[in-house]
Amino acid sequence: MIARTWHARLSPGREADYDAFVATHSLPMFRRLPGCRGVLFLGEGLERRVLSLWADPAAIDALASSADYLAVSGQLAQSGILASVGPVDCAPVEDARIVPGAAGGFDDALAQAHDAALAFLATLPTRPAGRMDAPGEIAVPEAIGLAGAIEAFRRDVAPGLSGSNGPRYFGFVTGGATPAGLAGDWLASAANQNVSNDIGSSAAALERATAARLGELFGLDPSLRGHFVSGATSANLVCLASARQALHRRLGIDSAEAGLPAAPPVRVLAGAAHSSIPKVMAVLGIGRQALQTVACLPGRTAVDPVALEAALAEGHPATIVVASAGEVNTGDFDDLAAVAGACRRHGAWLHVDGAFGLFAALSPAHAPMLDGIHQADSVTVDMHKWLNVPYDSALAFVREPRAQREVFRASAAYLGDSDDPLHFTPENSRRFRALPAWMVLAADGRDGIAEAVQRCCRLAAALGEGIAAIPRFDLLDAVRLNIVCFALSDDASVQARDAFLGRLNADGRAFMTPTVLRGRPGIRAAVSNWSTREEDIALTLAALRDALG
Repeated sequence: MIARTWHARLSPGREADYDAFVATHSLPMFRRLPGCRGVLFLGEGLERRVLSLWADPAAIDALASSADYLAVSGQLAQSGILASVGPVDCAPVEDARIVPGAAGGFDDALAQAHDAALAFLATLPTRPAGRMDAPGEIAVPEAIGLAGAIEAFRRDVAPGLSGSNGPRYFGFVTGGATPAGLAGDWLASAANQNVSNDIGSSAAALERATAARLGELFGLDPSLRGHFVSGATSANLVCLASARQALHRRLGIDSAEAGLPAAPPVRVLAGAAHSSIPKVMAVLGIGRQALQTVACLPGRTAVDPVALEAALAEGHPATIVVASAGEVNTGDFDDLAAVAGACRRHGAWLHVDGAFGLFAALSPAHAPMLDGIHQADSVTVDMHKWLNVPYDSALAFVREPRAQREVFRASAAYLGDSDDPLHFTPENSRRFRALPAWMVLAADGRDGIAEAVQRCCRLAAALGEGIAAIPRFDLLDAVRLNIVCFALSDDASVQARDAFLGRLNADGRAFMTPTVLRGRPGIRAAVSNWSTREEDIALTLAALRDALG
């Protein structure tokens, strides 16, 4: 194998033009060349580039006289992009001046990953939604090379992966990955930005713009600032930590500095809090026992505003109210306007957990359930649910950035003291999570995202209607958004519920998860994947009937 290397010095200010030209013309030409083993494209300073082709000797010899090469070379020479062209080296691979082990480079690596990814994605329509027979252990090979590693992925790993990225995975609340979201995620990995600060990269600016645009779509008050984190649990942590600090600040106490013993306990009120709320309370030192469950409206999982008002009237120096915008078992919404009014009257902090429900803002039929959201002091929302970007991605919106920064600031001379993202979230090292969300916004726009949300809601309603028509099922609640909660009508035991779910999930056509609603063992299905269609609902209903036995 031979490495043929071109050295180029660029005209001032033409770096981006040259890089685009290589990506558009040179690299596709090399890939079409018979005998091509890979390409390595390197930058040496701002005005120099090195392009190396790895190929069989015969391919190298044929290249110089090929029509493709002559056309591309002529086009580049006339473009004015090049200031000068250095020598063209041609050497055996073992003598080539290329980073050791880089044979094939990123071009080859991404091409192989692309093929493996497409092969996996092609299985989603028929892949079992859940792999109940997935192996519990997978060996880690040693130094088998990239091609060997990808083959091991295809052979040993991919068969055990679920179809959670597909149209009939209704467990938990799980989104898929749209083409735009997946492309953005690949580019985020390629760019590999550490979005900890503003210095030397536009990544933090893109994050701010993306968070602001999403906040606008959700109807949030513009004073709430958003930061990307890994998921709703981390977002709830950011929001409740900021709330704790803000409430203590109102009492003249900086608990972020002095610690919790110096401050009064924080009380948290909620009607039907998500499981991540007591988890976060434990992490923050508030304690799970500080969660006070307030009565819900009869037959609902939405808090009773009268009961909440009474609980707030008991008087407490530091209270956080956690309101649900999309309760996880039923998709129910608290009356946010009424809750916000009670919080204002009693000096409580209003946090809205809208992990998936915040996307109701994009559906005219459901948006009224978010009336009052602009009064929230903090808001949580997942991107890897209904925006359908790859895991993991969420946003924490907070009204009081001073309190947020006091909790999360990282003090060190080398980090600086500006309003960099690392001072507002738990991580100092932060993935470029905003790019996939930005890509979906740019590619699909508000209307494209709204169409997927509204379709999921229609399909959830259709699934609920189909389940209600099967005599051995009972719907446990109305289908208010995208959650369908139901139970076996002829046997209310946990054992019967679990046996039914075992048969359903083993069948593979659909995947659902268990719950308990108002003391009754139930099953829940969440429709939040962009690729789900009417035929998937029909397949799911058939699978449900078959699992009844």
